[in-house]
Amino acid sequence: MGEVWIRTLGNGLVRADYVTEISSTRGSLHEDQGYSLKVIVDGKGHVLIDDSDLQGSLADRLEYARHVEDALLLAMDEAREIDAAVVISYEPERERWSAAPVSVLTGRLPESV
Repeated sequence: MGEVWIRTLGNGLVRADYVTEISSTRGSLHEDQGYSLKVIVDGKGHVLIDDSDLQGSLADRLEYARHVEDALLLAMDEAREIDAAVVISYEPERERWSAAPVSVLTGRLPESV
């Protein structure tokens, strides 16, 4: 099993193993639309998604956000099964999480053993 990293909204990376909580809230700028999703690592929040365009009632938006949280947990579990270091990123245009080996993202091949 390789390391699993999660890309933040600001293109930072956090180790999935260090995540202690995943939380969703209403959109940070708008009361009547959007949602945000963050992970907590060492007591600090790291925003992964800040979607200010999602319409609907607060309950509908938070239900959608919970669905996205569940999908993140599934992506983390699947990534842990890969032998290489992996980065999980949210693809807003496809509304899904994707995982890519670090070697693909950096263009460097892993060293042979």
